This record gives sequence, C-alpha cells and structure tokens, in this order.
Amino acid sequence: MIRTAAENATARAAIMARVGEALRIPAPPPHGLAGRSTSPVDAAGHPSLAILPLEAARPWLPDGGATPAESLAVCCENLTKLRAEVFQVPDLAAAADCLAAQARQRDWRRVAWHAHPLVEPLLAGVPCVSHRIGGDAGFDKDTLEACDAGLSACECLVAQTGSILVSSQTCGGRALSILPHVHVVVATIEQVVPTLADAFDLTRERHSGSLPSMLSFITGPSRTGDIERILVLGAHGPKELLVILVGSHAAQ
Repeated sequence: MIRTAAENATARAAIMARVGEALRIPAPPPHGLAGRSTSPVDAAGHPSLAILPLEAARPWLPDGGATPAESLAVCCENLTKLRAEVFQVPDLAAAADCLAAQARQRDWRRVAWHAHPLVEPLLAGVPCVSHRIGGDAGFDKDTLEACDAGLSACECLVAQTGSILVSSQTCGGRALSILPHVHVVVATIEQVVPTLADAFDLTRERHSGSLPSMLSFITGPSRTGDIERILVLGAHGPKELLVILVGSHAAQ
C-alpha cells in the first residue's frame, strides 16, 4: 500500500508522540508483576497511557497459574508438550524407586550426579555405577560423556514456559546437563513458580542476592530443526529429559 505525504506525516507524528510519552511515563510492570504495583494515572484519575493503549501491555507469555496447584498442572502440561517425561511422586523414597526403575528399564550402566540434598537420597537404589562431579572431584569430559544419565537438582521450574532453571550450585556447571544422553532433574513441587519473573525473584532470594556463577534455562530435550525443518532430538545435548517432582498439594 502506498501512503500519501499527509498519511506519512500523520504516522510519523503518532510514532514520535509515543516515543515522547515513553520517555516521560514509567512503563507498565512486566508480565508476572502485574498487580504488585499500580499503573500511572493522570490528575483526573485516568490511565496516563493515552497514545499507547494499556492493552499493549497485555501478557506476552501465557499465564503460569493463579495457585500453586494450577502452576503445577500448567508446568507438567508444558513439560510434556516439550517432550520431557514427568514423574510425580509423594516423597523421596518414591523418587528413589522411580529413578531405580528408570535405570533398570533403560539399562543404564553409569549415572553422573552432583551433590545436593534432593539428589543424594536417590542414589542408594540405582543399580549401576554412579559418578560424582563437582567439588574436589571435578569431572572428566570423556567420562561424563560416556555416562548414560546425569542426575541433578534445579533452582526452580517455570510453569508458563515449561523451563527448568539450573545453576552451578545445582549442577556443578553446564556439563552435567549437556554431556550425558539423558538428563534427570529432581525437584519438589514447592519449586514450581508461575512465571520467569518469579523464577529470578526466587533465585535471588534463595542466594541472598548473590547469584551463582552460572544460570541456565532448560526447555525440553536438546533439539534442532535446521535440516529441512525436521525436528531432531539430542542434537546438541541430552536426547531425553526426565523430571521427578516430589510432593503433593493435596497432602499439604
């Protein structure tokens, strides 16, 4: 469509008016923070965003649930859509049984792990060799790559995107979540948060504002669609992602 000079001038004026307004007026809170602060209003009490409608601040990501139970349901649904396998268990004993069953079913010979209070109780029943990384032990790349699975904890799980936030403190670095063929994450249902903003808030609070040296979001197994748009799993990391969620809202 060809615009006239008058239409171009009008459009340009509207754009500059919006730029000028954006420089004068604080932006509305990002998605996930809505409701924690009020939007700016003018002297008459009307919304101050006159040029750019308030609807433009609508959520740009899906909701993550209004209650813990809803967030858990949304998180599990999104994880499944992303080709992750989710196992919900009531306690750590059941989580250990779940991990042992997966190890036997998949014929694992070696499992790598990073020390964490949620991880260590699961290792006793694993019917294969376990290889610890991190701390004084460090890790050998070739040994870690030869492991069938890597077991780690996480900082939290994000319901709205089905993502898992891991850190150097929960994984010991990126290698454990990348080199083994299967990545197993164990977490409690209390670690499920609705939004990305909540994930960062929780992590800052947990570490008293001093964030770990590495933070990484994992959204499903490694994948690529570069070749003829055919989805291939395990292209640049684990082919499978297993999530063991411990706890039950009904029991709280």
